[in-house]
Parts: sequence; C-alpha cells; structure tokens
Amino acid sequence: MTSRVTFVSPAMSPSLRQARFYDGDSVDDIGAAGARAVAGSLPAPARVVTSASVRCQETAEALGLDGAVAAELAGLDVGRWRGRTLQEVGAAEPEAVGRWLTDPGWAEHGGEPVRDVCERIGRWLDTAQDMDGRTVAVVEPEVVRAAVVAALDLSASVFWRLDVPPLTVTELSGRSGRWNLRLGRPLAAPEEDD
Repeated sequence: MTSRVTFVSPAMSPSLRQARFYDGDSVDDIGAAGARAVAGSLPAPARVVTSASVRCQETAEALGLDGAVAAELAGLDVGRWRGRTLQEVGAAEPEAVGRWLTDPGWAEHGGEPVRDVCERIGRWLDTAQDMDGRTVAVVEPEVVRAAVVAALDLSASVFWRLDVPPLTVTELSGRSGRWNLRLGRPLAAPEEDD
C-alpha cells in the first residue's frame, strides 16, 4: 500500500508578508483570491486535515476543502516571540535568535524546540503511512519543513534552510517505512475543458 500526503502551505497573510511570527491573523484578500483561483487543482483526497491556525483553515476553505483539524500538525510554538517581527526580535535578542536558528534543541523563548516539532511531525507521518489513499494537509510552513526533515531522516539543523512559499505543494509518497519527496510546486488553476 502506498500512502500519499500532499502538504499545502497557507495563502498569504499579513504575518507572512511582514516576516512576523504568526499571531493568529487571517489570510489577506490577495491570499484568499489566490487560493480560490486554484481551487480544484489538487488531486482528489481520501481525507483532508489542517493545522489549527486560522490561516490554514481559511486556506483550506478557499481551496474548497473540508478538513478536520489535526492537533499534532500545529505550527511551531515560538513562545514570547509570537506576534513580533523577526527584525524586532533580532534587534532585542540577537544572541537568542542566532542560537534558535542554529541549535535545533534550543527553546529559551518559551516555545517549542525545532527538534521537537520535527519529531512530532515524524510521528504523525508514521501514522499517515498506514492510511490508504491521499491525504491533503493544509499546514503551516514549519510543518512542511519538519515533514521533509522527518521523511528524509535529515538532521533537524537543516530545518531553517528549507523555504516554503505561501500556497505551494510538497508531496510525500511512501510505504514500508520509506518516503519519497516531490518538492514544492505552486498550485495552478485547473485547466478548463474546451
């Protein structure tokens, strides 16, 4: 049995646009319109799951997907940095940001270490491999990063070197404890029949 997981990153939101740690904002009008424009472009899923964030749920809705929230697919908890821009945090706590970006076990910001999110998503992938058919998961960019790290058995130190643009697709297919990766592609509007 081959399992397929299609990860979709959320549409553009103010926090993504401003390089601000996610604080619960909605997708913006441009992001919502972009998601609506590509609705119907994904292969038919056997199941749809989302991160609990507003922007992931709104992206799924704009894509025409009705999914259940999967708590284990939550985004990375950034603790006291939530709602602040990376520039603000870097100016106030440069050593902390440097450590956070280089040490996957660091979490002195009061949130979750990168290593832990990679392990959490890896455990979810273990269960996903037992599901027949395609799962579409509309999830935070860091969940996509963690899935790639876990699926390819990479060091968590590469986490921040993986870019996940808004409204892109990253696909994993696997069986027998092994995943193959199809790297992020943009969603495209479905072709119309002539």
